[in-house]
Amino acid sequence: MAHANFLISVIISTYNRPDALALVLDQCLAQTDTNYEVIVADDGSGEPTRAVIEAATNHTNITVSHVWQADQGFRAAAIRNKGIAQARGEYLIFLDGDCVPQRDFIACHRALAETGWTVTGSRILLNEALTSDLLAQRLSLTQANWGFWVQQRFAQRINKLLPLLVKLPNFAQRRVNGFKWRGIKSCNLAAWAANVHAINGFDEDFSGWGHEDADFVARLYNAGVCRKRGFYATEVLHLWHQEQPRDSENINYQRVLAVLQSKRTWAKNGLDQALMSVRSMRPIHATPPTAKPF
Repeated sequence: MAHANFLISVIISTYNRPDALALVLDQCLAQTDTNYEVIVADDGSGEPTRAVIEAATNHTNITVSHVWQADQGFRAAAIRNKGIAQARGEYLIFLDGDCVPQRDFIACHRALAETGWTVTGSRILLNEALTSDLLAQRLSLTQANWGFWVQQRFAQRINKLLPLLVKLPNFAQRRVNGFKWRGIKSCNLAAWAANVHAINGFDEDFSGWGHEDADFVARLYNAGVCRKRGFYATEVLHLWHQEQPRDSENINYQRVLAVLQSKRTWAKNGLDQALMSVRSMRPIHATPPTAKPF
């Protein structure tokens, strides 16, 4: 592992769901770890989202930034790249604005961070009823002890219980041999900034929902960056929402297969465009460790 005190940038992608974002920010800004910044990567939300971010900023010593782009459809890759371009951290954690972290979320990611590896985090799905109760503040996560979660599991309001009660260390079984699709979700994903820059970030040629996260991990893999599973350590609470249209899923899937076959690492339409607009203002990040070969 690199030096333990590296700055972490948490990049939260969001779109017009201010109530969920408020809950995510509330938990993000109450972490046991304190050496981090938060960047809200906003894919075209309106005034209510800006107000939530401003309110959160006024009640914390943690740096919170808001990066916004115009609403031109689902452009997750583009807004994540804009967030990366603004990040000061050596290590990046990508989090969706409907995924609520536990208070030790950043500390657990820090413990798993290792030179030449990316970490795919895990999630616990909440049903619509529990999501509604949390967003309406009928229930509070500050009072959620083990008994609360046992009750929610028996009521079938969450799909897993043990990861909320048990935390496992950084052990060899976390390491994934080769490239495997299962478990890759950009709603909870971490990588060294240097490795992300080396592959030119997320590929903005992906349109619509699906597999831009697998493409990102596949190009890291092609560049010699291996994957570790963050299960039983980095779980987030994934708030219920209706599924995105999946019209582009098959096309995007084929794009990832082509990346794996060609061994390509560089996104032709990627991070460099976002970097051009900020490079003249300040350095993007410190020089992190290089990727470890297989």
